[in-house]
Amino acid sequence: MTTSIGIDVGSGCIKTVLFKTDGDNYEWVARRNDKIRQRDPKELARRAYDEVLEEAGLKESDVQYTATTGDGENIEFSTGHFYSMTTHARGAIYLNPESRSVLDMGALNGRAVKMDEHGKVLTYRMTSQCASGSGQFLENISRYLGIAQNEIGELSKQADNPEDVSSICAVLAETDVINMVSRGISAPNILRGIHDSMAGRLVKLLRVIKANEGVTFLSGGLALDEGLMDSINASMVKMKIPTKAVNHPDSPYAGAIGAAIWGAYRYEKLAEQGSLAIAS
Repeated sequence: MTTSIGIDVGSGCIKTVLFKTDGDNYEWVARRNDKIRQRDPKELARRAYDEVLEEAGLKESDVQYTATTGDGENIEFSTGHFYSMTTHARGAIYLNPESRSVLDMGALNGRAVKMDEHGKVLTYRMTSQCASGSGQFLENISRYLGIAQNEIGELSKQADNPEDVSSICAVLAETDVINMVSRGISAPNILRGIHDSMAGRLVKLLRVIKANEGVTFLSGGLALDEGLMDSINASMVKMKIPTKAVNHPDSPYAGAIGAAIWGAYRYEKLAEQGSLAIAS
């Protein structure tokens, strides 16, 4: 039995999970999802680490491997670090075994990953540095419209005449939204237009990586936005991509889950080789 912790340090949140692994059997024991806001990510990661240990009734010495991903490579108490595309791919397989591609939609960018049934990454592509396809952009728009983020998806699904948002620049897109409000465009139609615009850029990544098998798993902070998922599926049909976008209630934890699982795997391989000193 291997106990591992996965810590996914994102731009907006830190997700922390604790797993117990025995061969191909995984027990998810504890979790945390903390918004960074103005806090030091390193301090917040340490606090989350301590809290999942407390929730599981364990001590630090009970953990064989602590794996970081995302922006967590500078977390001093970690055992090792894994690339985000690797951890989100493995986390997607854990949450939905039919996954063969992932759309990781974070606070600052989006990423499409194609993998095999074991979570091995075959290829990937990322959006540009412009934030108009990101969670931060959508958060800014919702704040301007006076709408809570958890209301965005449902409102978007109520649209009857989505407004076109063609700008690929976040600043220009926000200007578009201001003009829409002044013209009396409803919030649902604005939000659906934004979702459609974001979905178009994200689905183009799926086309580039040739996502044509299984299902496309949505991960990251925007994964539970049902309005965005509707737009992604509509865009996939339009671009003739033969997969379907799906999410899971635990989609935001996919990166942390993958880190914990890969961490346990690495620990067990090192144990087999008698090289555990390398991992410490």
